[in-house]
Amino acid sequence: MIIIMLVCFGLVFGSFVDALVWRLRKQDELAHPEDIDKKEKLANKSLTSHDISMSRGRSMCPQCHHTLAAKDLVPVLSWLSLGGKCRYCRAPIPWQSPLVEVLTGALFLLSYVYWPHGFTSLGWVQFGVWLVFLVGFVALTVYDILWQELPDRIVWPLATLAFVQTVLLTVSKQDWHVLLWASLGVVVISGLFWLLFEVSKGKWIGFGDVKLGVVLGLLAGTPLAAMLVIFFASVLGTLASIPMLVKTKQKLQLHVPFGPFLIAGLIIVYFFGSSIISWYQSLMY
Repeated sequence: MIIIMLVCFGLVFGSFVDALVWRLRKQDELAHPEDIDKKEKLANKSLTSHDISMSRGRSMCPQCHHTLAAKDLVPVLSWLSLGGKCRYCRAPIPWQSPLVEVLTGALFLLSYVYWPHGFTSLGWVQFGVWLVFLVGFVALTVYDILWQELPDRIVWPLATLAFVQTVLLTVSKQDWHVLLWASLGVVVISGLFWLLFEVSKGKWIGFGDVKLGVVLGLLAGTPLAAMLVIFFASVLGTLASIPMLVKTKQKLQLHVPFGPFLIAGLIIVYFFGSSIISWYQSLMY
């Protein structure tokens, strides 16, 4: 029963992520119209700040801006029943809509199956907070893939939540080393990325990755786990880049957003980091 509920919640929050990402982007475009092309300006002409407000705006088609009915908002099923097209203008629904819903549902399910902290009272609280992180991470992943940016309006709330969680764990366990090791994790990830950003003047890595490193370092919890996050992110990023490098003719101009790989690396380490570290240490003795 819990598994079914988690998958359903994941699908619903995946739909929320779609709306969140689109609205944040449109808010930025309306606030800075000089940074977008004529096509986007025309597409945004009929939109108002009320339309794209997260609290007041109604769900709408991103193409024709028609308000969607309840039957259009059922995660995955609505997309399948409509053949991937808007009911009103028949324009294709963006590719990420069903994929994001399925991805979020799958992450919710896998988090429950592989949860490393147990399901005591504290464990359930951590699990609930982790699901909030997952929603934010999926939103950052989609935003970075589409526009190669990691918006502060998602990153900083996650950083604040990660810091509060770390402080509360430090207090509950009465062990100041929890906060110390997590802070060193931030130094490893965010500090390294800041150094790369400064040395390359922003050519090797974006400053959004530096800020994301604060969240990931706190959640990694230790410097060693933080290094593992970077390792897995680098491996995944390299594997994903190879096919694109083979296909593209302008190899030197290829820019692959690193945020999604960092997030994937953190998720791997969060669930399996202790086992990986123990396995590696067993090889040393």
